[in-house]
Amino acid sequence: MKMPSSLPALLETPLDRASAEPLQRQLCLRIKDAIVGGHLPAGLRLPATRVLAQGLLISRNTASMAYDHLLAEGYVVADRQGTVVAELRTPVLSKASSPPPRPRLAARLASLRPSPMIKTDCTALRPGVPALTQFPQAHWRLAMAHAARTATPNTLNYGDPLGEPALRSAIASHLAITRGVHCMAEQVVVTEGAQEALNLCVRLITNPGDTAWMEDPGYRGGKSALHAGDLRVLPKRLDAEGLYFTANDWRSEQPRLIYTTPSHQYPLGTVMSVARRLALMAAAQAHGAWIIEDDYDSEFRHSGEPIRAMQGLMADAPVLYVGTFSKTMFPSLRLGFLVLPLPLQPLLDRPLRELLRGGHSHEQLAMARFMEAGHFVRHLARMRRIYRERQQALRSALGEHLGVLHSIEGGRSGLHLCVRFAADYPDVAVAETAQRYGMAPQALSTFALEPQLQDNGLVLGYGNTAVETMGPLVRRLGKILKGLA
Repeated sequence: MKMPSSLPALLETPLDRASAEPLQRQLCLRIKDAIVGGHLPAGLRLPATRVLAQGLLISRNTASMAYDHLLAEGYVVADRQGTVVAELRTPVLSKASSPPPRPRLAARLASLRPSPMIKTDCTALRPGVPALTQFPQAHWRLAMAHAARTATPNTLNYGDPLGEPALRSAIASHLAITRGVHCMAEQVVVTEGAQEALNLCVRLITNPGDTAWMEDPGYRGGKSALHAGDLRVLPKRLDAEGLYFTANDWRSEQPRLIYTTPSHQYPLGTVMSVARRLALMAAAQAHGAWIIEDDYDSEFRHSGEPIRAMQGLMADAPVLYVGTFSKTMFPSLRLGFLVLPLPLQPLLDRPLRELLRGGHSHEQLAMARFMEAGHFVRHLARMRRIYRERQQALRSALGEHLGVLHSIEGGRSGLHLCVRFAADYPDVAVAETAQRYGMAPQALSTFALEPQLQDNGLVLGYGNTAVETMGPLVRRLGKILKGLA
């Protein structure tokens, strides 16, 4: 066999002794590149370690260790006579070869509408972001320190897949008092944010091809979860009482799963009436359907008494209750929860323990401590006052500075307002332009599965936007609107 021309170069070109890369690693990479590039063909016998070491002025031990590593990775094989280049399973493509075929992806990805890209430095008027500068970090640090101080070696393990018992108990107690939710700690599953809870609902309750009803316009994360489950997602418009349906809908479009945000519809802010809630649950129960109640920001009710959760309105409600600490605490905490209906809890315990792996024990124990010590309730009370002030400032600024005919919807709860205006002002273009000025409002039309003319406007978050900035920000929005008219 004729010796490849690259072999003498491999032997004669010295390694870089000034490099921080060890000589052994340099040699391994050199031989790997030559093999993968086709310069050292399969079956070629490599020089003995003594010859290689002499040619490169390195120790024989370095050459031997390099060969051993190549042998372990499968680039070479050893026989009685020495070391031979291995036959790689995947042939190396030359530069002249045709490009590889486009990777095949799951068909369900085609149904996922990409969310508008938001620059990370854009925070003003961004929906869903709480007042991060007002978070009581001192109390949270104490809770984290307590969790670390009282931790046992077992705390470092995976933990209970369904969540730390202390946090599940604290969540159940809090929901019973503040939201009227009927549940025991055993029904609570701690998740990595609300999105994991939504994904679990779809995976546990539905099969591909099942029908799901979705509020339209509605929360993009809810739509993503339903589409990722290969469900047939039917948009349901809203009226003054919330998600609208008829008896005929149950006959012709019977759902397996229904997604709704009844206490403060996202993004329109509608509150589903008690009559509509009871009718929805009764129909779901009669037809064997389940309801996902996403109670994402119900803690921040700005007028009147708190709206009781749908889950607590009837015994054995066919409701999977989803909540999150992203709005009440801070988004990067990544803690949410799912309350299973009592009939499902024993059936889903073992499947959930197979699907989940636990973790984040210190954060969960700190959250339990934060709640048990009363810091969570006091934090919520303080934030309600702040958010009421910020919402009022935003309303005043819109009336004074927006400068175009508009209507405001929602605002009885939560951290955002929905502002509709004429289709002459394209909301997507307005939102994109606003990012150039450090603002991140969301275009209302992007929340709709089947956008209609009236779905033109902006979803304006006020949670993380200071009162004194509302006027200048809305004034700038008004200028953007007029420039695009």
